[in-house]
Amino acid sequence: MGANMGKNTSLLDALPSGQGTLHVVMLGLDSAGKTTALYRLKFDQYLNTVPTIGFNCEKVKGMIGKAKGINFLVWDVGGQEKLRPLWKSYTRCTDGIVFVLDSVDVERMEEAKMELIRTVKSPENTGVPILVLANKQDLPGAREPRDLEKLLGLTELGGGSSGGHLWHVQPACAITGDGLHEGLEVLYEMILKRRKLAKMCKKKTSFTA
Repeated sequence: MGANMGKNTSLLDALPSGQGTLHVVMLGLDSAGKTTALYRLKFDQYLNTVPTIGFNCEKVKGMIGKAKGINFLVWDVGGQEKLRPLWKSYTRCTDGIVFVLDSVDVERMEEAKMELIRTVKSPENTGVPILVLANKQDLPGAREPRDLEKLLGLTELGGGSSGGHLWHVQPACAITGDGLHEGLEVLYEMILKRRKLAKMCKKKTSFTA
């Protein structure tokens, strides 16, 4: 992905605001529910999936709010430990990152935090909006979004929408579809906000040059 784009060109600049297809990468530990979420978004029904070895890629259409009718090309990348070094190949030039989290698996929360922070702090992903899908909210023991913000260290990324990385934790259930399209709408709004900020910075730079 992005092989035909120049080093100084990003999808952010190449696509007109609110038009075209947005490229989104779906990451997360194995068994978090990434593929289930992807195909629930795609077909609006539950499909029994198998562990992803490599990646899945589907075009998904926003269904609600400002994202209604917007096309998202979603890359769902395998979450096994041996595949995680490949994540950076998919996040290059992406418009947004969806990190799917098992809200019940407290034992692996630190592992999930490590992988999320590593991805976010990669120089190539500077400023890319992050949507954390807090999956499996239908199960007993699922942690609430506020708890997950602290456990994942998201407040260290710039305090949410106040600066730094734009991020949002969306409670969801990939099996029922609850929260998925709401999360996609928030991600779209963060992408638009990032574009607006980028344009403002360019104008400011041009003015002071």
